[in-house]
Amino acid sequence: MPTNLVPKKLYLTNGVGVHQEKLQSFELALRDAGIAALNLVSVSSIYPPGCRIITRAKGEEYLEPGQIAFVVMSRAESNEPHRMAAASIGVAVPADKRMYGYLSEHHAFGQTGKEAGDYAEDLAASMLASTLGVEFDENQSWDEKRQIWKISNKIVTTRNVTQSAIVGRSGKWTTVIAAAVLLFD
Repeated sequence: MPTNLVPKKLYLTNGVGVHQEKLQSFELALRDAGIAALNLVSVSSIYPPGCRIITRAKGEEYLEPGQIAFVVMSRAESNEPHRMAAASIGVAVPADKRMYGYLSEHHAFGQTGKEAGDYAEDLAASMLASTLGVEFDENQSWDEKRQIWKISNKIVTTRNVTQSAIVGRSGKWTTVIAAAVLLFD
């Protein structure tokens, strides 16, 4: 492991698990996301300077079972029949690659995957914008805020990874997760 623990790459993943037992539904969501065999360490929400987002398939090449992996993770779970759950990670990357960006975790009930994803992305971009001194009205629509970020030339990209699910009639535990897995060279 490098002595400088600044990740150089990250990938986004998501998953859902359904089981009678709460813990087992979480395990199944981790399996679906491809991160169940890792020792996960939750970290806060800074997108490292110079970090590159890679595909899940490429990211999984860096991993081996039992490895300690740093993640930013969002999780929601319920066993209430017909309850909608969503977990999302938003990403905001600055135009200046020497600067750090933001990863946001959002988990909610009653939101669609699109609503949760848009919210998480907006949250990450808002945090980055405030750090960069880009001012905007919080009450503006998503498209209006995005235009201000583009005009400022300080935020280069935003995106999200989201998982949503509706608990079935049987009331089995349903867990949704979204994660950013941080990787070192």
